[in-house]
Amino acid sequence: MSVQSEDGSNQHSPGLDRFEMVRRAPGPSLQGSVTDICGYRETMPGRFRSVECASLTVPLVISFAEPFVIGLGKEPGDNDRFASFAAGLYAGPVVIESFGGACCVQVNFTPLGARRFFGLPMSELTDRMVGLDDVLGLEGIMLRERLGNALGWSARFAIVETFVAARLAEARETQAEIAWAYDRIIVSGGRIRVSSLADRLGWSRKHLLGKFSNAIGVGPKTLSRIVRFDRALGLSRRHKSDWADIAADCGYADQAHLVREFRDLAGETPTALATRA
Repeated sequence: MSVQSEDGSNQHSPGLDRFEMVRRAPGPSLQGSVTDICGYRETMPGRFRSVECASLTVPLVISFAEPFVIGLGKEPGDNDRFASFAAGLYAGPVVIESFGGACCVQVNFTPLGARRFFGLPMSELTDRMVGLDDVLGLEGIMLRERLGNALGWSARFAIVETFVAARLAEARETQAEIAWAYDRIIVSGGRIRVSSLADRLGWSRKHLLGKFSNAIGVGPKTLSRIVRFDRALGLSRRHKSDWADIAADCGYADQAHLVREFRDLAGETPTALATRA
């Protein structure tokens, strides 16, 4: 189901009586660094559960209500509660639960955009959730208070977009060689060899791995796996092609290789994931 939100952005909420979700595309000042900004609010008690596949999204979640319970590659436990946080890339499924009282704004960064925005090695966020005060300090705490006191999604989106744009404007650009290598992986659909990237940069593979992991959060090989997986998942949803054909098109050795990667990065087989989607 799709309806229009108060600010004209698309709102997709299959359970409109249980929660609302509003998305806004990034403005010109955020293009290339932010994919979208999302507002989420649960409107009645209940258990909400979702499983997110490995992706190229680096989220910043700013919560004004109950925390989420999050497990990386596992069912979350009582000690896995997170309210406002940033999370780096993770090459596996993420299980997210909440219980009817969640309300937050989420900014979804590209890996390169996250490096510029947070101004720290992205390896510090890899495979973990880090509290808002630890990644943004007092600025983050003040931002959370402003967003919590704002009335309506339009006001919240305007506040967070201005905040993100200001930090990006002051940030240093990512090292050109790393930005180039990242783009080559994306453009190739994750099929370019790491040795080819290193050779063209005149670097050793070890040097490339260290620089890349610092800037992106994972090495070029892991990023390529996520890119191939994301392309295969997209093809299955758009064209309903045979899995063997998708495996060949996306650079997997065979269909069995594709199935193993889906189990690692999504936590289930391609067929099971397609059925759930």
